[in-house]
Amino acid sequence: CACTTGSEEGAPVAMVCYNLYIFNRNGVCLHYREWSRPKQVKDGAGTLADDAKMMFGLLFSLKNVCTAIDPTREEKRPLGAPTPHGEGCSFRSFTTDCYKLHYLDSPSGIKIVLNTSREVGNLDKALWTIYSQFYCEHIVKNPLYTIGEPFECEQFVQKLNAFVATLS
Repeated sequence: CACTTGSEEGAPVAMVCYNLYIFNRNGVCLHYREWSRPKQVKDGAGTLADDAKMMFGLLFSLKNVCTAIDPTREEKRPLGAPTPHGEGCSFRSFTTDCYKLHYLDSPSGIKIVLNTSREVGNLDKALWTIYSQFYCEHIVKNPLYTIGEPFECEQFVQKLNAFVATLS
């Protein structure tokens, strides 16, 4: 997806949605979708499976670090200790000099990651829309779907692609 947003110099900047991952609570990549990825997976992690493992490891590590260094809690959890959903500190996004990672950790344990260009604003509502209106409606409610298994669903992909295009 691409659109224009203001840049610091006042010139329009194209917004890009690179890719999306959906993980279950155990780190299984249930779905991967790519729209624009200039750096091929083989030039980075090597395989899509390794790429997904690295992404989930990043999410797991960041959540644990956020919880461990949370300055608002009197009770500190040791780094790496399991954190029940809804407890501890988490993050919603981070920005590097190359991209912005948007993250949703749903109450069901489903984790959604959307990588975009840096200048994109808050996409919390968009991630909740992907989770509730597309994943829950077209995957979870599908009687042929086995919970926790990777999926490919044409209706889900069509709705997701159309929605991501509206973000631009």
